Amino acid sequence: MTLNELRYIVAVAQELNFRRAAEKAYISQPALSLAIQKLEQELAVQIFERGKNSISVTPTGQAIIEQAQRVLEEAERIREIALLGQSQLDSPLRIGVIHSVGPYLLPDLIPALKSIAPHMPLEVEENITENLESRLRNGKLDVIIIALPFGDASILTRPLYDEPFSVVVNIEHHWFARRSIHAQELTGEKVLLLDNGHCFSNQVVEACPELNRKGVEIQQGTSLETIRNMVASGLGITVLPASANSARYSSPLLKTIPFARPAPSRRVALAWRKSFARTQVIDALTQAIAETKLTGVTLL
Repeated sequence: MTLNELRYIVAVAQELNFRRAAEKAYISQPALSLAIQKLEQELAVQIFERGKNSISVTPTGQAIIEQAQRVLEEAERIREIALLGQSQLDSPLRIGVIHSVGPYLLPDLIPALKSIAPHMPLEVEENITENLESRLRNGKLDVIIIALPFGDASILTRPLYDEPFSVVVNIEHHWFARRSIHAQELTGEKVLLLDNGHCFSNQVVEACPELNRKGVEIQQGTSLETIRNMVASGLGITVLPASANSARYSSPLLKTIPFARPAPSRRVALAWRKSFARTQVIDALTQAIAETKLTGVTLL
């Protein structure tokens, strides 16, 4: 049994396709198939059920793959421990960010981090929380930026800031002259939110539970900036986090109106595996984010 064989079965389990798994593992498909067959023979168990047009993981195989992921993570930790004798800020950092944070944080985070850790390039991925969590646990990402609550005992988190939500309307909307909006008032409007799967949409609905009522009109968009433009065109209203309402995103066609107190909000945090050994990276990220001066947030 080798680490490469463990990497191969994890790749196949993730892709459920030998060809894609081989590409992901940078190996030919016949070589990958042979390595997995060899491992199955050595263990005297079948890890995968191979159908004519599909692949599935056997119950025993699932347990083996989960253990393989832990073994690979511990093997990667050896590299991270070795870095403790070097500079933890000199090698690339793989960071994931949820869609409703990335566009508003990254333009200021990257230059701030560059001044703190000039030799630590970022490999950045924007994704939904569910996918970021999976990639963090699988060791594909080192650190992610998400909204709390998040994780379990195997994941560490560090709160960064609290961020209130605001309502955004078109200049011709009947709320244009309002100074604040009560959350329950949204039920009488056409509300534009992110597609299902985005945690920000879930946070808005949790803050405004009336939106779950039958008959409430909700339309979904692919990004907050797409939604902002839809609101500017007069299609409806939306709810945005404070960081998305900085001066650089202002429009003469839009008005941002705060919620009446207590305003709905979210807490944004860093999350990383408990086994991640580059603790200086977490401190550097925290410092850099504190220096970004995001609009409307309260640093923790």
